[in-house]
Amino acid sequence: MPPHRKAVSRCALLQNQPKLTDMTFKEIASRVTGISVPIFGISWTPPKPEKEVAEKVITFLEDRRVLYSPFELEMPEHCKISILKIRDFVTQQLFDVKRDSELANKLRAMRAACRRFLDALQANEIYFQTRDGELRSDMGMGGQMIFYSAVGEFRGTMGVLIVYILIMYGIDCEGELMKILPLTKPED
Repeated sequence: MPPHRKAVSRCALLQNQPKLTDMTFKEIASRVTGISVPIFGISWTPPKPEKEVAEKVITFLEDRRVLYSPFELEMPEHCKISILKIRDFVTQQLFDVKRDSELANKLRAMRAACRRFLDALQANEIYFQTRDGELRSDMGMGGQMIFYSAVGEFRGTMGVLIVYILIMYGIDCEGELMKILPLTKPED
């Protein structure tokens, strides 16, 4: 197959992807594309507390729908709340790792991705208000485009950072979170 035919857009890859199953970090490492991932030799073993923090972060993120649910199912206010929770959780985990560690760098980058999402909403005056206890979003078409663009950028950034953590610490990944990982299509 010519190289240009192998280039499959990320969206097409996700639409044609078979039912997601759990993957080991070795399977993920063999399918990562577009980034350079430092895979350590057998002599490197991450410090136990740091690996525990990494596992905690991945477990937390596996249950964050904002990372992988179809756009049409997302409620903007819930996405914003979820991203605030991610930012708070990641900040708390930073207290348990060495400041200059690779994991700390990835966690800070995750936190920055959360801030970029929130900044995009605020800069474009996309606010969510409650009226009589109901969620309301009067974003208009332009606001929706900005919102969904910010969600897409957030997912893309988080996918790259998550795959680094999975491979660096040898962590397996559950199905839904794999939707945002930059993986190649498995060879048939």
